[in-house]
This record gives sequence, C-alpha cells and structure tokens, in this order.
Amino acid sequence: MSKISGKDTKPEIYVRKFLFSKGFRYRANDKRYPGKPDIVLPKFKTIIFIHGCFWHGHAGCKASELPETRKEFWKKKIGDNIARDKRNIEILKGRGWRIIIIWQCEIKNKTGRQKKLQSLVTEIVKAH
Repeated sequence: MSKISGKDTKPEIYVRKFLFSKGFRYRANDKRYPGKPDIVLPKFKTIIFIHGCFWHGHAGCKASELPETRKEFWKKKIGDNIARDKRNIEILKGRGWRIIIIWQCEIKNKTGRQKKLQSLVTEIVKAH
C-alpha cells in the first residue's frame, strides 16, 4: 500500500495533458482547497477530482469491489473516504466552485478517455 501514489497518477496526467493542449491553465494538487483537488481551473471556477474507483468507492464499478480479506477494515476505510469526499465537495460548492468528478474507469481505455475528455471541455466551458 505504501507504493500507491496520491498524486501524479496516470489518469491525472492524461487529463492534465489534455487540458493543457486545449489551452486550459490550471493548478494541480492545490493544498489551499479542501480535499487537495487534482485540478483547479480558477478562470472557470471549476475543480476536477480524478478518483480511483477502488479508493473512492465507485458504485457499480467492478474495480471498486472490496478484497476478500479484512472486509470490515476495507468497508470502513472506503466508507470514510466517501464521507470525506462528500464533506469536501459540499464545502467547495458552498464557496461557489463547480465540481467535476472523473472516475478512473471512465478514462482507462483510449476510446473511453477520448469520449470523456471531449465532454469534459464542453462541461467546463458551458457554465462559464
């Protein structure tokens, strides 16, 4: 578990490179905001979280299934993560930020990644 990185993961890098190539400027892993968002787009008042399906309990996703061993530990751990995510999102929304969550499984393969990233641009710009 100690080898698992909390930032600069492949999904994060895919999204950041894509946004930069489309002319978006952002801050990465900004500690000034609750939850230390993966991407902050101040100009668009938008925050993007890129969640790992397992660690953030993506409902209905095969990758979020709990391991067979220590089920109670993992249930509590993932449940605490979900509760923390909800608290952070509510705080950010209360401050006027729009929140976009991208799940790891949505951008895992090239086809899904292209589709999600194109819709991401639309989602960022539409409310601006």
